Amino acid sequence: MSKYKLFLLRHGEGAWNKENRFCSWVDQKLSEAGVKEAQECGRLLKEQGYKFDIVFTSILSRSIQTAWLVLEAMSQEWVPVVKSWRLNERHYGALIGLNRAEMAVIHGEEQVKVWRRSYDVTPPPIEESHSYFLEIYSDRRYTTCDVPKENLPRAESLKEVLERLLPYWDSTVVPEIRKGRTVLISAHGNSCRALLKHLEGISDADIASVTLPTGIPVLLELDENLRPVKPRQLLGDQVKIQAAIKKVEDQGKANPLT
Repeated sequence: MSKYKLFLLRHGEGAWNKENRFCSWVDQKLSEAGVKEAQECGRLLKEQGYKFDIVFTSILSRSIQTAWLVLEAMSQEWVPVVKSWRLNERHYGALIGLNRAEMAVIHGEEQVKVWRRSYDVTPPPIEESHSYFLEIYSDRRYTTCDVPKENLPRAESLKEVLERLLPYWDSTVVPEIRKGRTVLISAHGNSCRALLKHLEGISDADIASVTLPTGIPVLLELDENLRPVKPRQLLGDQVKIQAAIKKVEDQGKANPLT
């Protein structure tokens, strides 16, 4: 029997989503299409009668902006928004900024799929010489974390994302759910996938095939032990959702270099 409702949301399309680049911890705002996705998500949730009590986001702008736009569309701007680096996107290390399709030409589609979708393979770490290193690690937002800046990740597997996410989930999010509050987590593809793996007991192999498109709310109905009582529901037009899933899956396929 369903006791709690939890909503997961991958942020709306960002500029680097559109350019098919590994964005990761580089701070990007939503694209014009991403703004529309977030607004449409909010309108859908409002039409279906959902009301949130608290929202959790990462400390990356695209996650926060998505939450704001969703709440605005729902006429729920007053709902508290709590931010933590532990909900950040997976740190893609040295791959940050690179184009997935171009990498597939050079390294092969299978290698890019391993880097993108595997559970326990960590990409090469970001070095201080990387063009985005200073932009990330000199950003003032990372002085607010609950670990020293020098201990923040330089690259992560999905397994490592889950390891840094779970303490926050257990200490901060779970108590809100157990109070009977309806929670929205507005985060990223990999932080949401990591949480789905934990909640649904998805195997290390099967998580590679779990795809979340941007701007599509995922409803989880949970029992008293916070285990799903039915399959996750991606809310909205199912034809559009399947097309969006295919678009994400195709991002790692090779396009001839020009």
